[in-house]
Amino acid sequence: MARVLIATDAWHPQVSGVVRTLDTTSNVLRARGHDVEVIEPTAFPSFPVPFYPEIPLCTMRPGRVYERIAKFRPDHVHISTEGPIGFWVRRFCVRTGWNFTTSYHTRFPEYLKRLARVPEALTYKFLKWFHGRSSCMMVATPSLEKELFTRGFRPPIRRWSRGVDLGTFKPRVKNESQWPRPVLLYVGRVSHEKGIDDFLRLNVRGTKVVVGDGPARSELERKYPDAKFLGYRKGEPLGEVYAASDLFVFPSRTDTFGIVVIEALGSGLPVAAYPVTGPMDIVTRDELGALDTDLGRAVERAIEKGNPQACAAEGANYTWDRCTDQFFGNLVPVR
Repeated sequence: MARVLIATDAWHPQVSGVVRTLDTTSNVLRARGHDVEVIEPTAFPSFPVPFYPEIPLCTMRPGRVYERIAKFRPDHVHISTEGPIGFWVRRFCVRTGWNFTTSYHTRFPEYLKRLARVPEALTYKFLKWFHGRSSCMMVATPSLEKELFTRGFRPPIRRWSRGVDLGTFKPRVKNESQWPRPVLLYVGRVSHEKGIDDFLRLNVRGTKVVVGDGPARSELERKYPDAKFLGYRKGEPLGEVYAASDLFVFPSRTDTFGIVVIEALGSGLPVAAYPVTGPMDIVTRDELGALDTDLGRAVERAIEKGNPQACAAEGANYTWDRCTDQFFGNLVPVR
């Protein structure tokens, strides 16, 4: 059995695909008998990012991080995020000559440009430096690997896909809806950088339903009074909302994967999205939905050609056991 240390600046109570992936992977590893230590923000003083308050920036003494690492004596170190915790764990590994792996989850260059006007080239330069000493950088999809290679990322890149809780996200009997069908569902952060405006302004038949919360919710509720905003849902209540809907709409152009996309497929929902990294790796045939630069056209085609049975069968391929197998197989010994 192995001792695995995971460093992350994204953790509970933040709601995101990164947190879900790290938490579930850690739990599966523990269930298999491995010893997992997660260095995460709740152990340190922090303050919220001004333009993204769900994300904390830690202000710890580096020595506290170093003590945690030395005390745990890991066989493998994985750095999942490029924030302060990831930075100090990386620095420890470099100084001690340890090998470590990293993963690329979030398009910070695009987000920082939109939210804080930081030039993309500057952020990409930092990210290439950050991941450059990694023995292996894990990414979720082939298209993201190709894009990062084109941008000059040169550590060995390996696949780390995502999983679905198939006990929760599964097809269910569709009872009569309280809203006019088709029910078009969005699940995710309610903020402009996620492209939710593109979804809500669509001139399509049916009812738009939004699950999630975020800084734009109040504004968008006023602007789109016909849409149904349900707030955060998780577990069984979230699975019920997926299964009661008719189509999943994923309007983001900046996500690197989109766990919600495979949750939707597992629930038997076709997906409408833009042809970008994530959806283009998952929605690969008409039965699963439609991709189009015109999101309205994607919605109409997905409703027409999507096959719920084929969607559920495709979603069943994304298991957390397979995801964890990939992750563990990509780890390298620290020495």
